[in-house]
Amino acid sequence: MDFNVKKLASDAGVFFTRAVQFTEEKLGQAEKTELDAHFENLLSRADSTKNWTEKILRQTEVLLQPNPSARIEEFLYEKLDRKIPSRITNGELLGQYMIDAASEFGPGTPYGSTLIKVGEAQRRLGAADRDFIQSSMINFLTPLRNFLEGDWKTISKERRLLENRRLDLDAGKARLKKAKAAEAKAAAEQELRLAQTEFDRQAEVTRLLLEGISSTHTNHLRCLHEFVEAQATYYAQCYQYTLDLQKLLGRFPSAFVGNANTQAPPGGVSPSAATLPVVPVLAGPCNPPTSSVPFTEISPPSTGTRRARVLYDYDPADSSELELLADELITVYSLPGMDSDWLMGEKGNKKGKVPVTYLELLN
Repeated sequence: MDFNVKKLASDAGVFFTRAVQFTEEKLGQAEKTELDAHFENLLSRADSTKNWTEKILRQTEVLLQPNPSARIEEFLYEKLDRKIPSRITNGELLGQYMIDAASEFGPGTPYGSTLIKVGEAQRRLGAADRDFIQSSMINFLTPLRNFLEGDWKTISKERRLLENRRLDLDAGKARLKKAKAAEAKAAAEQELRLAQTEFDRQAEVTRLLLEGISSTHTNHLRCLHEFVEAQATYYAQCYQYTLDLQKLLGRFPSAFVGNANTQAPPGGVSPSAATLPVVPVLAGPCNPPTSSVPFTEISPPSTGTRRARVLYDYDPADSSELELLADELITVYSLPGMDSDWLMGEKGNKKGKVPVTYLELLN
């Protein structure tokens, strides 16, 4: 008990001495031991590394998860050392909505079948987004967070110890100056030598840790390369998925372009009297450039047969229509009194009505 009381009193005395020394330094009433220029540069470099790592970490988290509530939830799960629940991405949710809508509108209709194709592509885009987020979390964010919560805390602790050793050293110098009697000077000199030894030892430990920031930069450089690789893979997947979808859908159906007096095809939409404007689409990683195919009408032949290439898939609305697959070649011809938006098509032993706007007449 006596030992603890004495230790407590000693610690209180040390704290008071350091507080006095620090206050006098701030008031310009006491000298302060300055660190060498190299050491100061190491300190400045470490502080910059910590500050910029925090900013990059926070902004990357915003990039990967824009929803602040979801970020807070993930932070709490991580602090509680619990597995973060898998969350469906916006792309996957959009894709599911499209597929569900298609089942209600009819998967065999042009609109329904297109909804299914676009919905499946959106789900693939959403899955790619989730893979990118997971890869970035593991290979980029985790190393940055480990530095801030591990190495930087160690550096900060040793820097505080170094500052305390410096205050003890400068307080010892001040006591030596104030000592008058030989005995007091001898005691002050002994304390000063001990304080100098402690300061030098702590300065060396802190210096080694600060020089280790170079290794931190090297590690973060490797993580940065992995982040860019994951991002490049993600955008390449986005481009490929949307490009495949674009090829699968073909160009925009011109069944919606024509004369207002013409009748609507079975299960379709009445043609408009005006041509729809071409809406420009900005090219990007997830928005690949489109082919500039003009929206022109195809006039069916009045007599005779012709070969035609199918531009994109067509699911028949009833048994009188012919199923079409993109890029296949069929024979087409017109029948007297037949709607001008339709032709009779034949492939093998199958025949049926086909929409003109789904065809490219070859001869």
